[in-house]
Amino acid sequence: MVARTRTHPLRTVLAVAVAVAACRQPHRQPPRSQSAEFIGSARCASCHSREFDAWKGSQHARAMQAASASSVLGRFDSTRFTHDGLVSTFFRHDDRYFVNTEGPDGRLRDFEIGYTFGVSPLQQYLVMMPRGRLQPLSIAWDSRPAAQGGQRWFSLETPPRSAPGDELHWTGRGFNWNYMCADCHSTGVRKRYEAAADSFNTTFAEIEVSCEACHGPGSAHETWGKRPSWARRWFWRGNGLTNSLQERSGISWSVDSTTGNAQRSSPRTSDHEVGTCAQCHARREHIADGYTAGAPLLDYYDPFPLLAGIYYPDGQQKEEAYNYASFLQSRMFAFGVTCADCHEPHTQKLRFPGNLVCSQCHRPAKYAAPAHHGHAADSPGASCVACHMPPTSYMEIDPRHDHSLRVPRPDRTATLGVPNPCVHCHANRSASWAARQIQSWSRRAPSGFQHFAETFAAADRGELTAAESLTKIADDRSQPDIVRASALARLRAYPGTASLQSAASGARDSSALVRRWALEALRAFEPEERFAIASPLLKDPRRAVRQVAASLLPAVGDSLGTPEDRRAFDAAAAEFVASQRYNADRAENRVALGTFYVQRGFLDSAEAEYRTAVNQWPQFVDAYTNLAGILSLRNNESEAARTLRDALRKLPDEPQLHHALGLSLARAGQLPAATRELGEANRLAAGSPEFAYPYAVVLHGTGHPREAIAVLEIARKNFPASRDVLYALSTFSRDAGNAANALRYATELVRAFPHDPDASALVRSLQPTVRR
Repeated sequence: MVARTRTHPLRTVLAVAVAVAACRQPHRQPPRSQSAEFIGSARCASCHSREFDAWKGSQHARAMQAASASSVLGRFDSTRFTHDGLVSTFFRHDDRYFVNTEGPDGRLRDFEIGYTFGVSPLQQYLVMMPRGRLQPLSIAWDSRPAAQGGQRWFSLETPPRSAPGDELHWTGRGFNWNYMCADCHSTGVRKRYEAAADSFNTTFAEIEVSCEACHGPGSAHETWGKRPSWARRWFWRGNGLTNSLQERSGISWSVDSTTGNAQRSSPRTSDHEVGTCAQCHARREHIADGYTAGAPLLDYYDPFPLLAGIYYPDGQQKEEAYNYASFLQSRMFAFGVTCADCHEPHTQKLRFPGNLVCSQCHRPAKYAAPAHHGHAADSPGASCVACHMPPTSYMEIDPRHDHSLRVPRPDRTATLGVPNPCVHCHANRSASWAARQIQSWSRRAPSGFQHFAETFAAADRGELTAAESLTKIADDRSQPDIVRASALARLRAYPGTASLQSAASGARDSSALVRRWALEALRAFEPEERFAIASPLLKDPRRAVRQVAASLLPAVGDSLGTPEDRRAFDAAAAEFVASQRYNADRAENRVALGTFYVQRGFLDSAEAEYRTAVNQWPQFVDAYTNLAGILSLRNNESEAARTLRDALRKLPDEPQLHHALGLSLARAGQLPAATRELGEANRLAAGSPEFAYPYAVVLHGTGHPREAIAVLEIARKNFPASRDVLYALSTFSRDAGNAANALRYATELVRAFPHDPDASALVRSLQPTVRR
């Protein structure tokens, strides 16, 4: 007989609680990738009707639609449109829409419109082509009211238009929806390029940008919503959404009466919401398939910092940049503002019209006053965005506001050539006049939040003095991460000890964006110098960082010290290869993969990538030069030269092709022909050091030292930060008996690269000669 003991009631309750707690973990929401599926916005509407109704009229809801009477805005009534001599006709046949225009063979043909793309201020049209390709027409419909110049067809190309066969012809590979457009105009897009067939099987969960594009697949949330409240509390962690976007929950902003500016009730501790918007509102490269909202941005995308060509040196948008990097450099982002503080995310409209949206955080009595903006009340100049977010029009008629939210600096227009908003209203006035006006009413010199313009401008001009300032910005943790990343990207042009130290510091940074672009600074260094900095990042939490690290170390990957390190390299290298395979429909990715294979010693695989790139993208110069390079490695110099000559028949004005042919001919011992080709490359490239230096070396080596020095002088004048040019000028002058000039150039070299031991040694070797 077993003795029975009396259990205390509280102990029983505790035991049950422990048992329930032990059972809770296996029943919690499984990882997103295992559980959540797309269910469609219609099922979201049953519980979220207010948000659904707000979204229904938005541009997101009409980002892409099947062509129909309700979606097509353009006139398809046999309207004819002529651009640069080409007549295109838009017409209907029953309920279907067509355009008669120039096809890939140069002949006029009828093409059926499959989808509309966008809605305002313009609408584009997608044509279904063979092998799963969708191609947007280069003619679009201006959907603005007629009184604003709209209700007309217009071309997105400025004359001369792209010819059939050109990659930028509307039927060409460079004008392709599957790669360029799909990911941001639909939900749950999977590109699915099939390399063997050179075709696409692109799919999407929903044709438009729907609820799940921002909140993630909704099946788990739907299941959560059907459970009773007690079950949600006990058996679920969160609400089942993969991206619940709670950064603004419980947050308020209070305006300081002294400064007139608002302060967030608690600091923003992540950039999760902004990163969600960045999937589409960033200039970036798509590096992996499978993104769903809530995943880390740098696991699927590689966003660009403030690179020259895309941005002006002060950070203003130049090319179409989509706001993300602009906003990250702003004071607003630094102080905790997110996209949804200003934009209602379901309608995509401003939360308040005009200046009222700014008045949420900036006291009107101070900032809406003429004493602040210097203009008459209710005039265009009194608008906050007119001065702090000036628009630039892209696609001819689509104005996009600059989200760097900067203080107007017309003084920098005068010194750096960057735009300023004053000219939008004062077109007949100079930048210097505008700068004086601002200083007159504000009674102080303009400053602002961004303080990198002069340094980035100097670096973009190739000035020797930029290196030191770039390293200071890269190392300054008070600077926005995007600015530090932009400085690191520019340090690639300034190899030296200081740059290497900044790259090492950046590689240890808490920001994945800084770590990724610290690696970019290493590209100017030899693999052995990259190793210590790049190898730890093979295990970085973010895919974009890992695969760039792998791309920097292919030549030394097999020599990593421990099995664990070699496994890390193998895993990151596999991710890099997978990324290039994912984008194998693009020539630049084929070439990047081929280059990686060359450095790994896989020459057959590399040659196959280069040949495919040449065949599919006959205007992509790097494909030819890299193919010729691998043929040279195989000691097949005659075929290398033949490959480059074939390319030059198609692209006669490309300096890289002339340069590569010159080097090939030099290797073959054909020096007169090599000199001609290298000279032509230098001429076409306007004396760029990349082409001037090899040309000068050949001139010097064939007994033309004076001509060699003259070529280098031109390069030095236009591009003063070239180590090779300065070193050659010094040594060529020394060989010509001009020791004073040789020392002058060597001293200039040391000033530019103070930690370069070869430069210092050159100066020391020349000083006794000059004293004599």
